[in-house]
Amino acid sequence: MGTTSRPRIAILGRFATRTSATRHDGLVTALRLAQGVWAAGGDPVTLLPAATSDWTQRLSGFSAVLMPGGADVDPRNYGQTISSDEVYDVDPLQDEVDISLVRFAIDNAIPLLTICRGTQIANVALGGTLVQHMDQPHRHHVAKVTIDSQAAELGLLGNEVEASCYHHQVIDRLAEGLEVIGHSAEGHVEAVRIESKAWAYGVQWHPEDNFDTEPNQLGIFSKFVSEAAKAGPLV
Repeated sequence: MGTTSRPRIAILGRFATRTSATRHDGLVTALRLAQGVWAAGGDPVTLLPAATSDWTQRLSGFSAVLMPGGADVDPRNYGQTISSDEVYDVDPLQDEVDISLVRFAIDNAIPLLTICRGTQIANVALGGTLVQHMDQPHRHHVAKVTIDSQAAELGLLGNEVEASCYHHQVIDRLAEGLEVIGHSAEGHVEAVRIESKAWAYGVQWHPEDNFDTEPNQLGIFSKFVSEAAKAGPLV
């Protein structure tokens, strides 16, 4: 795909307090995530999380939204208080903007891909809850994930995928509007279909980690970018 035909993909940036390239706090997108979108034919663009964003205006010219991984969601967003010392880097502004963008994408039929925290945000935004800390966290964890349905729609070649995970929280109570389509060996939710008039899926693992060595991971990005191209830019 030529550079002039690449659909622009909005990636909501993450706040970072430790970067070697900035004198102060940073706004970041994981390099491999941007590279995965680019390899699939998209043009990744990082957006600043800003309160009370007018998404109709800010997403003009974009064709899809990607909600990336990141720090933990504040449990207050799903009616709980912090009950684990493992909950880290909670940021109310990040949560507020994440939730508003996910809801906007769903309500306005914008192609949507959510990854790790992004999938947890989608569950919380639609009324679900999270396990604040897993008994056996999946940090630096690579394992098979079974896709129970809609593998082709997600961009996969079969119903099993080698998934690279880095998380210590998972979906607990599933929100209305999410359909589970994939599980880990332990039974955790690993992939969901998000109810929308557009293509909208979420995974708990990080397809950007091994997109260049695992065709299935690049397939997820390729399907997402293809759906973005078909949808065309917002006006």
